[in-house]
Amino acid sequence: MKIFTDTTELVEHLRVLATTESVEAPGFLEIEHGLQCAALLKASHPDDLELQVAGLIHDLAHPWDGPGQPRHATMGADAVRGLLGERVASLIEGHVPAKRYLVSTRSDYRALLSADSIMTLDAQGGELSADEIRDFEAQPHWRAMVDLRIADDGAKDPNARVPGLDHWVDTIHALGRKS
Repeated sequence: MKIFTDTTELVEHLRVLATTESVEAPGFLEIEHGLQCAALLKASHPDDLELQVAGLIHDLAHPWDGPGQPRHATMGADAVRGLLGERVASLIEGHVPAKRYLVSTRSDYRALLSADSIMTLDAQGGELSADEIRDFEAQPHWRAMVDLRIADDGAKDPNARVPGLDHWVDTIHALGRKS
């Protein structure tokens, strides 16, 4: 695992993800998933740059985690917390509990998950208990975590056309200067 200390390092890591195949579909790259997620969040939350960037980089730690990806959200959050701030980190960390929350609170949600997301759900803890639901809803950014998760689920189309990484570089640098 890496802790990013400047945004140039982070952008270079994202460029590596442009060569890393995603588990979502053959020929689908990790960066394509992040770019689609960011584009969906830009459309639904045009004024929330932190949420958009969190969507872009939410799976940046996939290459560092093992089967079932149980730690990638925490690892990714830790990797950018000092660089992009607490909110971006908490949104990244929260996208896995948000999946567990949605499975626990929406009866139709599990059917919307990809085969990989269903497989990783068990490794990530499965459904939340009533106490865990209350704890999740007590977090300051829980609704944004859910929005990121919903965009994450919709960002798995190998044929989608969205702006490339260069579209996001200035925003990443700007967020890095703010924190």
